Amino acid sequence: MEVNALLPWRYTFRGIALMMTGSAFACVMTAQQHSPAGQNLKAKTATYLSPTTESYLKLADETEVMLRKDVLEVWFPRTVDNQNGGFRSNFARDWTPLPGRDGKFSVFQGRMTWVASQAAVRRPELKEQFLPIAKHGLEYLNDAMWDKQYGGFYWGVSDEGKISSFYTDGKHLYGMSFCLYGLAAAYQATNDPKALELAQRAFHWMDEHAHDRKNGGYFEWLTREGKPVPAHPETGRIALLPVAMFPIGYKSMNTHIHLLEAYAQLYQVWKDDLLRQRLEELLAIIRDKICVEPGAMNLYFTARWEPIPDHDSYGHDVEAAYLMLETEDLLGQGHDPRTERMAKMLVDHALAYGWDGNLGGFYQDGTTYGKAERRLKEWWVQVEGLNALLLMHEKAGARNDTYFKAYQREWRFIKDYQVDSVYRGLYEMIGEDGKPTIPNKGLIWKAAYHDGRAFLNVSERLRQLARTP
Repeated sequence: MEVNALLPWRYTFRGIALMMTGSAFACVMTAQQHSPAGQNLKAKTATYLSPTTESYLKLADETEVMLRKDVLEVWFPRTVDNQNGGFRSNFARDWTPLPGRDGKFSVFQGRMTWVASQAAVRRPELKEQFLPIAKHGLEYLNDAMWDKQYGGFYWGVSDEGKISSFYTDGKHLYGMSFCLYGLAAAYQATNDPKALELAQRAFHWMDEHAHDRKNGGYFEWLTREGKPVPAHPETGRIALLPVAMFPIGYKSMNTHIHLLEAYAQLYQVWKDDLLRQRLEELLAIIRDKICVEPGAMNLYFTARWEPIPDHDSYGHDVEAAYLMLETEDLLGQGHDPRTERMAKMLVDHALAYGWDGNLGGFYQDGTTYGKAERRLKEWWVQVEGLNALLLMHEKAGARNDTYFKAYQREWRFIKDYQVDSVYRGLYEMIGEDGKPTIPNKGLIWKAAYHDGRAFLNVSERLRQLARTP
């Protein structure tokens, strides 16, 4: 989840605008749905592949090409900072490095370490190229991001690895989750015990200082020493987190779904009992408190998990559907029917209310029962949509072609509009006219993580489907 989708947003109560009858895709495939006023842009005639071995392999090959050309080859090795360590984040449309004062952000550093590590592990032919980059990321997380005095990962540091006024000396569980995520993946790639040891220390630090033993989940914004910073609701105002603008003193959907993701990555290499307990706790909180019928997620909560009114973020909905099911696969106890039901509702609701029936693709957000309000299309939402739609197709099988058709529409949108065919890579944001609104390719919130993860997963899942009788 990205910061743009979580900025404070007005809350508007609306009546039910659509009746959820029949397949969610019945309204999705209507070209008139959500057509921008005054827009003459027409979608290309839609033709769909049948779910056959040949179709799966064709799409898998296309995805693998995009993974190499539009993620791995453009981000690496140019982002590697051999002077100050870690990874550079700011790049123009043509991938020219841009000057910036953002320093090194915990989220970006953890994500880039994860991507390099996964490329080394999951693409053996690339191991020689990406293993040194994974080690480079590991060294930076250990040497610069980890607070040697009080423990925990800084929210961010200067380019020189020092405490920065831009980030302050505080620590946020969202940033810490991605540092832990990168460390667990780095251990998979390098087998360096330092990576696992630091990941374990980070987990215990987070659990000791931030776990809410009364209500479950985690307090999110902590002082350097590890003390949760409380909210002050009596003032009628909400203080906002530096850089990300999360509400201080409250719990968020975004932090908790990525804690789930990070802990799941760590559990792959460390079968610790407490870690498993926290994974199960996070899964239940996300499914039963954060997610609600008819398939939306509240974004912010009090410490007691009382929801605070806000908008519905379609990208987080489809991302959470995938992450919940992925976690249950890892825990190895089969899928809880409650989890499967909620995951399906999240995807169906996003298709019913957040989908562009003209060009394809998911909009940013809107109210739970109304039309999408922010109708830009962000790169991470589209690639997370691929992940979720293909997983739903796998579960639905031949009895329902809803998700495979939507998957193909999403894939065509990414190819036709989200990818820069001249300089490669994915644009951050596409407007309603199909043109990029932000030309730059890199910034602290836009790493190789969402598209890299999605293309790795989708390519592998398509080949798995091709092998399934």
